[in-house]
Amino acid sequence: MDREDLLLQLETRRHFFSRCGVGLGKLALLSLLSDGSVFAEPAASNPSQAKPGHFPAKAKSVIYLFMAGGPSQFELFDFKPSLQKYNNQAVPDSLMAGKRFAFMDSFTKDKPKLLGTSRNFKRYGRSGAWVSDLLPHIAGISDDITFLKGVSTENFNHGPAKCFVNTGSTRFGRPAMGSWITYGIGSDSSDLPGFVVLQSGPRGPRGGAALWASGFLPTAYQGVPFRSGGDPILDLSRPSGISAEAQHETIRAIRDLNLSAMAESGDPEIATRVASYEMAYRMQTSGPELIDFGKESKETLESYGAEPGMASYANNCLLARRLVERGVRFVQLYHTDWDHHADLGQPLDQVTREVDQPTAALIRDLKQRGLLDHTLVVWGGEFGRTPMGEIRDTGKAGRNHHIDAFTLWMAGGGVKPGQTIGDTDEFGFSPAGDSSDIHDLHATMLRLLGLDHTRLIFKFQGRDFRLTDVSGRVIEKLIA
Repeated sequence: MDREDLLLQLETRRHFFSRCGVGLGKLALLSLLSDGSVFAEPAASNPSQAKPGHFPAKAKSVIYLFMAGGPSQFELFDFKPSLQKYNNQAVPDSLMAGKRFAFMDSFTKDKPKLLGTSRNFKRYGRSGAWVSDLLPHIAGISDDITFLKGVSTENFNHGPAKCFVNTGSTRFGRPAMGSWITYGIGSDSSDLPGFVVLQSGPRGPRGGAALWASGFLPTAYQGVPFRSGGDPILDLSRPSGISAEAQHETIRAIRDLNLSAMAESGDPEIATRVASYEMAYRMQTSGPELIDFGKESKETLESYGAEPGMASYANNCLLARRLVERGVRFVQLYHTDWDHHADLGQPLDQVTREVDQPTAALIRDLKQRGLLDHTLVVWGGEFGRTPMGEIRDTGKAGRNHHIDAFTLWMAGGGVKPGQTIGDTDEFGFSPAGDSSDIHDLHATMLRLLGLDHTRLIFKFQGRDFRLTDVSGRVIEKLIA
């Protein structure tokens, strides 16, 4: 054996890749800047690129309107004459047996009493949906939406309950549903993230960034919080004193170093890092244009109640429509201040005024623009409220957290409108009829997006994980 043959035997794949990083880097760069057709699996280099699901989709994008804090279904959508009839009477022991609630002390000092509502309910539209006078604008779109009643969840504390609705687990660290969806089918937008988060209300949701994190999925799929004024992302604009050419040269140098490291190590997170730099660079143009409402008509702004430059739920609803117009796959709006233990009066009046008009305007606007057919809109919180009242130091009546039977609604994106699916018993305490849970909600959302929830899997630490864990069924009656 001569010396050359001996050296070839000692050559490893690692040595080979370490000496041809520039060539492989050029190929990887070509994939990032083109449609990726150079590679058999282009998503490996551009993780957010759109890709087909398991079967044809009815929805292309999702807008999830998350009412953080747990809206009271009894004041909004679930009219119960029996609560009015037996108002202020002690709840039957049979209903309370074996049940646990948040803040149990409020139910152990005195025997809890049923609480009727002071709100007026009417039936609306051809569907005859019950909606209270707190939501007159949403009442006007009742034939465009489908209510899910008797929905159950697993935890009665805000943080774990929000985590469960958003990730399918009460334990923090799992991927958010927006992350699972963009992992499954990518995004149609090349200039904006596939998963965008918008926030409004007096504080952020309990659980914070963990609610839109990618968990063990690649970080390319995590949610990106946007602001509705100024730069959509902090520090997005080019720093003063830095020319466009200097910035371009800097980004190109960083990209080349990252591509060289990726060629040597094969770490997929480096591809995410490269794609993030490229995305941020493009967003210096697409971002300001996105939040510039100057091209929106006066009528559109007034229909939402939007005020350019303001941080509000109304602005975020309009921004959500603009995001899905531009191909963003999953937009999630968090609006806080729905936690009404001590007063179902003025605080509930205030928060419903904030969301009612913009929510209805969003549905109408999507419909008018031909976007509603392929945009799935979901409205709801992490749990509902008890039919029993709760009296705290204010002396005013509120309601405790309730996980056994609450109300959500959905519209567009392949949903059969004008229905009410599921029901609750005469006091609204337990499910009746076609009940569902959060895993069923997730399974149905994935189905509408062309994904089989049992096949959307990621292996981590030796186990196959999915959004619906080992549960979930598609709510077939919901699908058009």
